[in-house]
Amino acid sequence: MDEFMNAAIFQAKQGRQEGGIPIGSVLVKDGKIVGQGHNKRLQDGDPVTHAEIDCLRNAGRIGNYKGTILYSTLMPCYLCAGAVVQFGIKKVIAGESKTFPGAREFMVSHGVEVVDLNLDECEQMMTEFITTNPELWNEDIGK
Repeated sequence: MDEFMNAAIFQAKQGRQEGGIPIGSVLVKDGKIVGQGHNKRLQDGDPVTHAEIDCLRNAGRIGNYKGTILYSTLMPCYLCAGAVVQFGIKKVIAGESKTFPGAREFMVSHGVEVVDLNLDECEQMMTEFITTNPELWNEDIGK
């Protein structure tokens, strides 16, 4: 596993330690992390602070997203996939999509290359969270 997915996993674990949902994300440009974040919906009481959104906010105004890669421990949902498409991010690498299929087809239909690594560690983090906190997870995905 590469350093960037490891950084996203670290973010997910940090979010869980804060009492939140264990999803992390990093944005990479020119081989360097320019933004990182984790799901803070519970911590901030903000329904749109998903990991990818937190990551993009923390990256700040980088001007152009050409050549960037977004890493996420979970396949991005439609909210986050919309941000990917809106900003012209052309590659997303997800840790897993078994616990949540996300919006892969939406991104692909808009020219985004999507790679699903199917990582056991990412799947286990989400499975454990979903099993112990089904009401919080269902709220996060709009169920």
